[in-house]
Amino acid sequence: MKKIFFLLISSFSFAQNASEKEIVKPIETLFNAMKSADSLGVKNAFSGSAIMQTFGKNQEIRTDKVEDFAKQVGASQTGDLDERFTISKILVDGNMASVWVPYQFYYKGNFSHCGVNSFQLAKINNEWKIQYIIDTRRKKCD
Repeated sequence: MKKIFFLLISSFSFAQNASEKEIVKPIETLFNAMKSADSLGVKNAFSGSAIMQTFGKNQEIRTDKVEDFAKQVGASQTGDLDERFTISKILVDGNMASVWVPYQFYYKGNFSHCGVNSFQLAKINNEWKIQYIIDTRRKKCD
């Protein structure tokens, strides 16, 4: 009986981890594409109706188009855009997920800024895509 219970618990834990891996896949795709200067990889991480926003210098919210961001990434050199990140928290309800991602950004090998990305993902046609991202940016990091 103990072996069956342990097997059930292990199976549940594995399924949960596999689900989280699928959720973070487009986030990893985005950051890998940025580092590789791959504009198509950037576009593929997002849904067709995705929204990108960031807090500007005066804390105003600026909205960017995924297409424009992808072009900027494609115009960079491989290795120029290096966003080092950790997955801090994942919340899921059905086909919707929220992922909190602290990061440090390096440009051409030099530290630029840090902050947090807040991703909203949607499961579309059985595949997770980034639907919305907003990020903070600061020079001083803990």
